[in-house]
Amino acid sequence: MLVLWLSSVLSALIALGLTAYLRSEHAWLRLLDHPNERSLHQIPTPRTGGLAILAGSLAGWLFYAFFAPLPIGFFWLLAALALVAGISLLDDWRHLGVGPRLLIQALAALCLLPAGMLPLEFGFNGMMLPLWLLLALSLVGVVWMINLYNFMDGMDGLAAGMAVIGFATLAWLGISAAQPAFALFCLSIALGSAGFLYFNWPPARIFMGDVGASSLGLLVAVAILWAHQAQILALWLGMLIFSPFVVDATVTLVVRMVQGKRWWQAHREHGYQRLARCWGHRRTLFLAYLLMFATSLSALCLAQAPAQYWLWVGLMAWLFIYALLAVLIAAVWRHAKDRVST
Repeated sequence: MLVLWLSSVLSALIALGLTAYLRSEHAWLRLLDHPNERSLHQIPTPRTGGLAILAGSLAGWLFYAFFAPLPIGFFWLLAALALVAGISLLDDWRHLGVGPRLLIQALAALCLLPAGMLPLEFGFNGMMLPLWLLLALSLVGVVWMINLYNFMDGMDGLAAGMAVIGFATLAWLGISAAQPAFALFCLSIALGSAGFLYFNWPPARIFMGDVGASSLGLLVAVAILWAHQAQILALWLGMLIFSPFVVDATVTLVVRMVQGKRWWQAHREHGYQRLARCWGHRRTLFLAYLLMFATSLSALCLAQAPAQYWLWVGLMAWLFIYALLAVLIAAVWRHAKDRVST
């Protein structure tokens, strides 16, 4: 436990120090995010903070590896992370098209197969899915998680806050399940994100960029799959923890597709973006954090439920809550537009 906490504190300190350096004018890599019609910020801001999160997390993992073994497939996990981080950093620099990014992300998802992260059997109500279908769904799910986390990185403190709360919850579950390697993996990411969040708190002095958001999306997928494989947490409960991002991004994408819009292009139609434009950053961020804490606490409680029945009751309850939130956000948005038009 001492090594676990020392490793995690190291992650936070390195992420904090490197973020401070990357936001300075003397940083060796200085990529700026210039405001446009979709932006919520007003001045050019560095977008390389994701490198600090990755460096902090990696430092914690390597420090831990000196004292305790990491899973055999951890090399493949690092290879997947290198692919996603590399293509995302290149996209931050050169603005690549969708095709090259999806191709590399798919290759990264494939790396999780030899890493032992992709489930080889999964069923529902006694019926097992065919292996080919399970693998296809897993690969699509990983690629979607990479992109949806990137889509949700559009407001100061939001993506980093989700990482801190979500991965800290998973780390607690790992400690409770006597799975120190999993707990270390998640806690290092949580504290590395916390070190970055200090400078990303609104008004942000640095952004994580695609290199940070896409990499965190991959790490979320890995953590959920790892927890499922190690029987730490049911797959659906892992999704519940990060459901504030999963639901907003997925529902927005489906609505844009139904409306015949160019769903692959950047936009300002996410629920959090509309609330931020109506209520401001800090108020929206506070409500988002409340939602994140609520889903994480629910997952912790449901993980201890004595019967499978309560799992489905909890998930149905959250479907109702999200439907209600969608109605409320739509009402707030309509009211704001009507007030502007008059």
